[in-house]
Amino acid sequence: MSDGLNDERTMRVADLLSDFRTLQYYIAGAPSDPPNQDDYYTEGWAALRQCSIDGQHILNCSAETRVPRVRGGPEEQAKAELQQVMLDAFSRRHEGQKIYLRQVAAQHWVEWRDNVLQGQRPHSGHTEQLAACDAQLRVELAGITDDSIYSDLRSSDYQLGRWTLEDPPLRHVQRWVRARS
Repeated sequence: MSDGLNDERTMRVADLLSDFRTLQYYIAGAPSDPPNQDDYYTEGWAALRQCSIDGQHILNCSAETRVPRVRGGPEEQAKAELQQVMLDAFSRRHEGQKIYLRQVAAQHWVEWRDNVLQGQRPHSGHTEQLAACDAQLRVELAGITDDSIYSDLRSSDYQLGRWTLEDPPLRHVQRWVRARS
């Protein structure tokens, strides 16, 4: 017996994939190399490079294509396949959002650092202010958690009126991500 929700599942997958595509666009467009190579190993630029690597990884990791055969005919099989694709798309969007937020934090760091340096190269007079920039970056990165991302995306989906009845729980998303790390 079909539950009649495959159209909703299909629309949900399309929304998730559209969100992921948008996130990938932003991730790919961010800088990863500093204008001055002396800054290459600084915290913010290292974080931006890692975001670029992570963004490429989440894009390139393969989808789970093994869906168990289910009883109930073609509609039930389609349901199982859509649920599998939904987990994949939902998890990619979640991880993409995490990468994007880390990237935004690192780009803030670049702006703060540029404001401190005002076109100069770092010197001993900048030490405290640059250390404060590094510390603020660490605070922002620490605040980017799976729980907060899951909650924020769920709120956004709700506000957009999206169908979320079968969204996977956070632990399933985390398992999906760990399996591809």
